[in-house]
Amino acid sequence: MLNDGGALVVIIGAPGSGKTKAGKKLAKILDAPLIDTDKVVVASHGPIPELFAEFGEEYFREREREAVANALLEPAVVTLGGGAVLNLETRADLASHRVVQLTMSKAAARLRIAGTKRPLAKNADEWEKLVEARRPIYDELSSLTIDTSLKPMEKVAREIADWLGTQQQ
Repeated sequence: MLNDGGALVVIIGAPGSGKTKAGKKLAKILDAPLIDTDKVVVASHGPIPELFAEFGEEYFREREREAVANALLEPAVVTLGGGAVLNLETRADLASHRVVQLTMSKAAARLRIAGTKRPLAKNADEWEKLVEARRPIYDELSSLTIDTSLKPMEKVAREIADWLGTQQQ
């Protein structure tokens, strides 16, 4: 379903799948702002690993929900954190938006998440469990899925832009 306002497109998917990088490149192609909801939360409340450690996941998810609700109102490319789709209100909100899911293989995850500070995906095995649990939600919400394992983010962004062009006709 196409939206009558708000976000131009919403990018969801697995942690480390390239949502922010693809979102930046897509925003440039579309000459639109990018709203990365993880960055919004960090700017307002501090680093995500610290929020998890100090206040717990529920506190973080509440802050994340606020950031997502506000971002979806803006005419922008919006990227969501991997777990944002766990919120039922967010899922309901996404029904009226164009949603793209980015995926990647476990091998790609092993390379991309090594050395990062992801509180729920510290290694490829944790990442795989997390993604398998969320996959049905990602699949339900998205109209386009792109595997970023071996694709340059410029190509991913171009693919999304091309798809958006077909959605507006």
